[in-house]
Amino acid sequence: MYQGPLYICADHRGYQLKKRLLRYFENELKIEAIDFGPFAYDALDDYTEFVFPAAEKTVATEGRLIACCGTSSGEVIAANKVNGMRMITAYNIESAELGVTKNNANGIALAADVLTEDHAMAIVKKYLETTKFLGGKYQRRNDAISSYEQKTS
Repeated sequence: MYQGPLYICADHRGYQLKKRLLRYFENELKIEAIDFGPFAYDALDDYTEFVFPAAEKTVATEGRLIACCGTSSGEVIAANKVNGMRMITAYNIESAELGVTKNNANGIALAADVLTEDHAMAIVKKYLETTKFLGGKYQRRNDAISSYEQKTS
């Protein structure tokens, strides 16, 4: 099971799922996640105000981030603008596992409009249980991405 820093954020469409995941962490997995908000429901909030600082902290601490919004797409696009962030859309259990083993994903985004809470919890559990990055050709690819990030920033 992943033991490092864990962060979570959402927007208004992912707010209820984020709250459910926080209870899941505390009551069932017995782990703590730092909540980057929102801390109250606001139908007019934007995921960018939560995912940018959460992604920055994730990279700075070599942690992991779970982001919840309606489709997951916007949060993935935004988070991956932060150098060193490798967030994927985790649309099922296998994608969460492969995201770690093949992409060394340090973040997953969950589509609250599509996933049930039970499915989301199963995805998150697999993501946190998966800690082995395969390296090799996958490391070479991650290195190429990092090199490009450095060149273009």
